[in-house]
Amino acid sequence: MRSGVLVVLLLMGAVAPAHAVGSEPAGDLRLDPAPCVNAAAANDDDAVLAACGALIDNDKTAKNDRLQALLARARVFDRRNDIDRAIGDLDTVLRLDPRLADSFNARGELWRRKGDRPKALQDFAAALKLDPAHAAAKANFRSLALELERQGALMAVINKPSFNCAAARRPVEKAICATPELANLDREIAAANTRLIERAAATDARAARDLRHEQDDYLARRNAGFGRPGFDLPKAMRERLDHLLAIERQ
Repeated sequence: MRSGVLVVLLLMGAVAPAHAVGSEPAGDLRLDPAPCVNAAAANDDDAVLAACGALIDNDKTAKNDRLQALLARARVFDRRNDIDRAIGDLDTVLRLDPRLADSFNARGELWRRKGDRPKALQDFAAALKLDPAHAAAKANFRSLALELERQGALMAVINKPSFNCAAARRPVEKAICATPELANLDREIAAANTRLIERAAATDARAARDLRHEQDDYLARRNAGFGRPGFDLPKAMRERLDHLLAIERQ
């Protein structure tokens, strides 16, 4: 080929110069974080999963961009109630930067929804260690601690009646102690009755006295009826509890 023609073809782009192959500088393999940021700002979940997912999967993504992408995707998983995947993204966030109190608190809330209270409490405590003034973590830690305390108290009395079984003498009391369902019913009846009496006593002493007499009458009927033909102890106890709860709702 004549040299003059080759020059024209090169200028026109029809022929590539021989040295072009493999000699051009490599392009920047990092992705633009703007689509992920914009999708998160617009709460466009599908766009977040696509754009932020691409950032997360790219080894060239800058650390801060990866963190923001993981947080955005975790929020999407949270909204979609995909708790395990949301926790997974926050696990990665906290491996990359274990100083993020907000992320510890967010993961704690997810653990709590999942039903793992010990892990939730641990994360709320970690958030407070990083930021003692973190309002959400403080509220979460306090409410969960109270919940665990109440749960512990409940476990201490579950399947136990309102009275001491070691001192039970009446056949009906022994039957209640021997049957978890009846023991729980007895405890709930006594608790509901106590609440009603305390509420009434604050404004009407006579009403409180009447409630005490009503409970005494119920216990007398229960004790006298037990063992007789046709007497249904579980039914009588459930009816008493339903009656008390109905008054309490008024």
